[in-house]
Amino acid sequence: MLIQRISIPLAQTIFLLFSVLALLTAAYSIGSVQADSLSEKWLSPAPSAAKKNPIAATQNSIGAGQKIYAKTCTMCHGKSGDADGPAVIELNIHPAKLSDSNLAKESDGALFWKITTGKKPMPAYGKRLSETDRWNLVNYVRTLSKR
Repeated sequence: MLIQRISIPLAQTIFLLFSVLALLTAAYSIGSVQADSLSEKWLSPAPSAAKKNPIAATQNSIGAGQKIYAKTCTMCHGKSGDADGPAVIELNIHPAKLSDSNLAKESDGALFWKITTGKKPMPAYGKRLSETDRWNLVNYVRTLSKR
């Protein structure tokens, strides 16, 4: 009888401890997800963001940027910048939606820096594309957010 009296409160205590632990784990997980969502804003350093585009947004520049985009960006960002390229499903990634009108708030220098440095899973194109190609790409990407 003594064992039964001890085991019932002990079982309740263990159940209570596991319940509290489960609640704390769930609360921590939700807090982590919210914190990650807030920190997802990808900001360029101020000196890079202030950099001016030396390449005028002419039809030639935009056309060159479009060719580069088709070769290097479409797989993830999609043909029209809607973040719906074929690699999105395969790799379970969430690329930037370049067609978003908020892109207009980003400076040319910030876009150039992001293309140059990359952020996983996006590769850095600083050594893959010439400086001129990256500026042409910025000029083309600007046309996507206007659609």
